[in-house]
Order: sequence, then C-alpha cells, then structure tokens
Amino acid sequence: NPTQLRAPDSTWLLEADSKSMRSMSGSRRNSGSSLVSSSSASSNLSHLEEDTWILWGRIVNEWEVWRRKKDKLLKELIRKGIPHHFRAIVWQLLGNATDMPVKNQYSELLKMSSPCEKLIRRDIARTYPEHEFFKGQDSLGQEVLFNVMKAYSLVDREVGYCQGSAFIVGLLLMQMPEEEAFCVFVRLMQEYRLRELFKPTMAELGLCIYQFEYLLQEQLPELNVHFRSQSFHTSMYASSWFLTLFLTFLPLPVATRIFDIFMYEGLEIIFRVGLAILQYNQTDLIQLDMEGMSQHFQKVIPHQFDSCTDKLILRAYQVKYNPKRMKKLEKEYTTIKNKEMEEQIEIKRLRTENRLLKQRIETLEKCPPRLNLQTQLEQSKLHESELLGALKEMQDKVLDLEKRSSSLPDENNVAALQEEVKQMKLRELETLHSFREMQDTVTDLNQRWQHHMSRGTSTGSGGHWKESPKKNAMNELQDKLMTVRLREAQAQAELREVKLKALQLESQNQIHSKLIGRNEQERSALQDRLQMLANQNKALQAQLNEMKRKQAESDCKSKEEVMAVRLREADSMAAMAELRQRIADLEIQKEEGLIQGQLNHSDSRQYINELRDQIVELKNEAG
Repeated sequence: NPTQLRAPDSTWLLEADSKSMRSMSGSRRNSGSSLVSSSSASSNLSHLEEDTWILWGRIVNEWEVWRRKKDKLLKELIRKGIPHHFRAIVWQLLGNATDMPVKNQYSELLKMSSPCEKLIRRDIARTYPEHEFFKGQDSLGQEVLFNVMKAYSLVDREVGYCQGSAFIVGLLLMQMPEEEAFCVFVRLMQEYRLRELFKPTMAELGLCIYQFEYLLQEQLPELNVHFRSQSFHTSMYASSWFLTLFLTFLPLPVATRIFDIFMYEGLEIIFRVGLAILQYNQTDLIQLDMEGMSQHFQKVIPHQFDSCTDKLILRAYQVKYNPKRMKKLEKEYTTIKNKEMEEQIEIKRLRTENRLLKQRIETLEKCPPRLNLQTQLEQSKLHESELLGALKEMQDKVLDLEKRSSSLPDENNVAALQEEVKQMKLRELETLHSFREMQDTVTDLNQRWQHHMSRGTSTGSGGHWKESPKKNAMNELQDKLMTVRLREAQAQAELREVKLKALQLESQNQIHSKLIGRNEQERSALQDRLQMLANQNKALQAQLNEMKRKQAESDCKSKEEVMAVRLREADSMAAMAELRQRIADLEIQKEEGLIQGQLNHSDSRQYINELRDQIVELKNEAG
C-alpha cells in the first residue's frame, strides 16, 4: 500500500518493488491466494516512468481530494491507464471496497457448504486456462478463485454462481489477495449493475442488448441492415462483452485497460468500445455472410488492437453516447418487458391449467365415478346454455306479442271478418244502385222541368195574351207541382244519401265493436299466455339457479382437487430438492470420507512402522 511516496530514483524503486512484492506474497500466503510473479512485476516496473509513478502515488495518498476537486483530471488519467502496481489499491478505492464488513465474514463463509460448488469446480478449469496463475488443476489460482466464487454464492443466494463472473474475479485475483478481490467483486455486483446481469433472468443483459441495438441502428445503419439480413443477432456477439467486460474477447492487457475505465465510468465504456470495434470493422463485415462474420469476430477482431490499445480507447470516446437517451430506452424496454412478462404469466397460467386439466381428464378416465361427475357437469353446462337460449327466445316472443296485440287480429277470426266485409260491400252496392236510380229520376225531372220552362217561355212570348186566365192559372199550378216534385225527389235523394252514410257508419261501428271484442279476447288470451310464460320463466330461472349452484359446487370440488394436486406437486418438488441436496451432501461426505480414509491409511502405516522400530530397539536392548 504505497501511502508514503516520494520522488523515486531507480535503486529506491527496485527496493520498494521488492518490499511490496514480499508483503503482497506474504498476504497471499496467509489468505491462500497469489499474484503474478515477482520477476514479471519487476519487469513491468522497469518500464514505468518516474513521473507516472510519482503522480499515481500522490493520487492514492490524496484520494479524497482528487475525487472531489480533480475529478476530470483523474478521469483522463484513468482513461490513459492505471499503472500495474497501483491497480490493486486504485480499484479498491474506485469501488469503495477498502473497508467492507463482509471482509470479516470471508473466512467463515469458506467453512460453509454451497449448493453451487460442483458448478464452480467444473468451470474453474475453463477460466483463463492459458494463464500461468490458473494453469493446473491444483494450482493456487484455481483454489483461490473457487474460494471467492463459493463465498459470493453464499452471500447472494439469488444469483449464486454465473460462469461469466469467474473471469472478472480471476482478473481481480491477478491484482490483489482473495479477501480484497472478494470485497471488490461484491461491490461490483452491488453498485455496477453486474448483479442484475448475472441474475437467472438476465434482465439487465436484455436491456443492454436492446440499448446496444438502438445505438447500432442509429450510428451504423448499413451494418445493422446487413446483420438483420444475415440473421446475425446482437446477442450472438455482444452478450459476452457485457457479461465478461471483454475479458473473454480481447487480449488480457487490452481488456484490463477497459476494466480500468469500467471501474470509474461503469457500463458506458462497454457500449463505447463495442461500437468502436464495429465501426472499425464495418467495411469488412458488410462483405461477409453469417459464417464469415462469426469467424471474423473469433479470429480477426480480438487481435486488431494488441499493440495500440490507446487507439481503441480514442475511437471509443469518439462514439456518440447520450445518457438521457439511454435512460429513455431503459424505460421503453421496461414497459415492453412488463407487457411480455404479463403475457408470459398468462401463457404459463393457461399452460399450467391445461396441463392440470389434462391430468384431471386422465385421472377421471381412470376413475368411473369422477368420469360420471365430469360428464354430468358437462351435460349440466350444455343444458344450462339450452335453457338460457330458450328463455331468451320466449322473452323475445312475449315482447313481440305485446307489440302486435293492439294491431293484429287473431288468425281464427280472419275468415269471419272477410265474410262480414263482403256482406257490407253488397249492401253498399245495393244502396249505391238505389242512389243512382234516384239520381237518374232527378235528372229526368230536371230535364222535363227545363223542357217545360222553355216551352212556357216560348208560348208566353208569342201568344200569352191570347190565352185565357184559366189556362194561365193551370200552367202556374203545373209549374208549382213540378217544382214540388223536383224538391221531393231531391229530398229523397238526400235522405237516401244520409241513410247510406248512416249505414256505412253503422257497418263501421259494428266492425269496430267486433274488433274491440276480439281484441279484448286476444288481450285476455295474451295475458294468460304471458302469465304462463312468466311461470315458465320462473321455473327456468329456478332450474338455472339450481344448475349454477351445482356447477359452483362442481367447480369448487375441481378447484379443491386442483389445489390438492398443486400441493402434492409442491411437496414433491420440495422433496426432490431435499433429496438432491441430500445426495450432494452425501457425495461431499463420500469424497471427504475417501480423503480421510486415505489419510488414516497412511497414518496407520506410519504408526505400524514406528511400532516395529520400537520392537527392534527393545530387542536390541534386551539382547
């Protein structure tokens, strides 16, 4: 821990390096961990410039001041790279992991058993297999890596163990003892979004892929179209970038530089470096098919920046990155995932119900009484639907009859009404015939009167003075008589016309009276029918309520049976989990027993040899 640094000369640097390596080696021996070898550290130290050493010494000694007042300068220095010898302490300071309570629990955690131990043991050999520190099955690097991963799986049981996390822990162990590496890893999981990345659901990984796809579509549209046309999905190449922070994709020195920046700026650097790599290779990737792109990502891209890490970092910070837009994308993704989760929950619920119903059907098919109950339930549901349909149809008929009752006659009385109408029409024809005869008589009288008047006028004008007074009186009487007859005929005609109208009105009155009587009868019949339908409706409603009650009872029984099945399944799953845990414990005990047996066997042989030696000595003394 370089807490008191001064301007170094070459001799003092070598001494400081030797002392620091001895102290760190001692710390590793006490904790069961190790760093890179002293010779390699001295080789790296020989390439450090004095001003860089002095500057980072000041930064470490005055850390709080630099974080508060020189934050921008500190950021630029970290982007240029943290010197190798300062990485351990600087990473702890950046992660605020120098004094964590969980560090005191570490030794106790190692004594406990974790359900993830087998998975951790299986994957340890795949973590940095070419690195000297982790090479070999019984190497110290693999042992301390197992310890840290096991301890974290006990601290955070929800996450447990995820394969990609071992590479991050491995990088930490290359720089610092296992207790410090454990504390830094806990802080990374809690404060740097890694815990969400490594959860079983990997929801944070989906969000990162969603945000990265947006940046790709916005800044490299041609490459994005080509990826889509070749079905080369973003998750195929970018998932490992976020899960291992490029530690499995780029050479270790390059990935370590990126990790320096990640410790200060978080996942933003992963987005920037990923887009910078795609921008640099866009021309080549557009010309390749899916297989060619896969080979290009595996063999060409990882070694493009071996000797020019600064060039990659510079390109990364030329990428456009808007934190506000990323927050908005996070909200959009959360909304989409919530909807998908609701749909998945509904689909899962329906599938579970479907599976339970299938199991129930199979059970009912094997059990005749339950099958009969299911058949009765289905028949009752069908009968209920039929009753509901019949009830609705009758209600519609009642409404239709009520509408038609005031206007339509009964079909049985139509013939009688038609006969009465015919008779009325015959009487009307007879009356019209008499009326026409009377009109003819009146017309004839009018003609005769006109003829008489014209003749009297002509006679009066020519020889009226010659006629006698008696004859004149006779003519006047005839005129009066003719006038009286004419008036009489007109009066009779008017009388017959009035009688005809009265007859018509009487006929209409009779028809209306009969219609009223029939309507009254129909209304009474409809009321009776309505009462009957109401009674039927009540009966059907009672049947429907009874069927609903039976159905509710059946549904209740079904739900109880389903709950019983689910409880049995839960018990079975719990029992299976308990059995698996017990099997794992037994296997561990078996391995421990074999090891103990071997130890006991070797101890007993040594004890027998010692006894033999004592016997020989006693024989010699006795002899």
